[in-house]
Amino acid sequence: MNPNLRYQFETPSPATSLLGAEHLQPVHMPDIRPLMPSPGPISTVAPAQSTKTPGPRMDDIKTRIHQEILSLMDWQRMESMPPERLRTELKALTEELITTHKLALNETERRHIIQVIQDEMLGLGPIESLLSDPTVSDILVNGPFQVYAERHGKIVHTDVQFDNEAHLLRVIDRIVSRIGRRVDEMSPMVDARLPDGSRVNAVIPPLAIDGPLLSIRRFAVVPFSVQDLISMGTLTDGMAELIQGLVRARLNVLVSGGTGSGKTTLLNVMSASIPANERIITIEDAAELQLQQPHVVRMETRPPNIEGKGEISQRDLLRNSLRMRPDRIIMGEVRGGEVLDMLQAMNTGHDGSMTTIHANSARDALTRLEHMLGMAGLKAESRAMRQQIAAALSVVIQVSRLSDGQRKITSLQEITGIEGDIISMQEIFRFEQTGLNPDGRVQGQFVATGIRPKFAQRLVTRGIALSDKLFEPTQGWS
Repeated sequence: MNPNLRYQFETPSPATSLLGAEHLQPVHMPDIRPLMPSPGPISTVAPAQSTKTPGPRMDDIKTRIHQEILSLMDWQRMESMPPERLRTELKALTEELITTHKLALNETERRHIIQVIQDEMLGLGPIESLLSDPTVSDILVNGPFQVYAERHGKIVHTDVQFDNEAHLLRVIDRIVSRIGRRVDEMSPMVDARLPDGSRVNAVIPPLAIDGPLLSIRRFAVVPFSVQDLISMGTLTDGMAELIQGLVRARLNVLVSGGTGSGKTTLLNVMSASIPANERIITIEDAAELQLQQPHVVRMETRPPNIEGKGEISQRDLLRNSLRMRPDRIIMGEVRGGEVLDMLQAMNTGHDGSMTTIHANSARDALTRLEHMLGMAGLKAESRAMRQQIAAALSVVIQVSRLSDGQRKITSLQEITGIEGDIISMQEIFRFEQTGLNPDGRVQGQFVATGIRPKFAQRLVTRGIALSDKLFEPTQGWS
């Protein structure tokens, strides 16, 4: 028999533990050496760089080796192996296939093929390199051949590609099946999350006209600290001191901002100031918060099944949480009728609660809350709704993503009550943009408006002392 066309296991091999005895027979693999001349070494990709397309020859080698491994694999043994052991076994099996078929690969190409096979079978295929890159905050897949990534607030095109639509669909199905969800023509949109907490949204044809769409919002493995945000220029030391005091003094806070502005990140950082002896209940559509306290109860909504039944909404979870003796309730985002129950909870003894909302300014955030109260079925005059909002909330923090990708707290405002039919607010801090430098980076400074907030006295009664200089109008930071 031609030695080029058989898989040799005459001597024990680490890879044989993945194979059943029936697979230790000669296996035919088409000759894939002469497809085209070697394009030369393939660059390995550092985490902060985009993956280079390997080219037709390498793609074909990867595909055929992958198919042979699938045909040889003992799936029962594979499922029982720890991930690291399985990664080692796949490496050994791939190396033996490369050697057996005498593939003309240099060391760089060999390592590339091994990595691709491991990513394909144990991870999420081509986008694994982006998932392992700590500088990537969003991965946006527009069909199999167009993948974008956000780094440092800027969206850039990458050279990452899937083989075809079927390949991308397999990866999407792998993601959603892990948490018991499904995606098909009857249910072509799905929200899910990865084991590290990253949020995933997928849309497939017929809704997605040009191929399956996949969006992944990543979160830091180690949550950001307040010092991280200070070093990134999101806020100043004085603003951080004030926000930490607001949390410890149990004021109700609303974080407002646009998509990708950093609302959840700020909510996570703020939550670090909650004392460890409090019982905290978090309610989210997709679990993203990473609280570090010992007594945290996390709840997540459930979408309806294929028959349209079984849905558990944020409002259902919030109503139930009031029976669970919470000290604080943190809702990832209010977007509908649950705002009524959230405001009522804030008004009835659950001080120190926090939530976020999509809005372009602090004033817009309050207007959106009012509209949501109408969605909740509250039949009351506008003034009554605004009175309820003003009584429940103490502070609105506006966060924004600037044109250069920087994320900053652009306004911190206190709600002081209601005057006539209007909720009255006063701004304590704001970010004043002064221009752009030659590189397009936003220039500006944080400024204290000179207003001493009414809640300062509440902080004092809780033993939280703030310097009077913190609110002086002359204080600004670039």
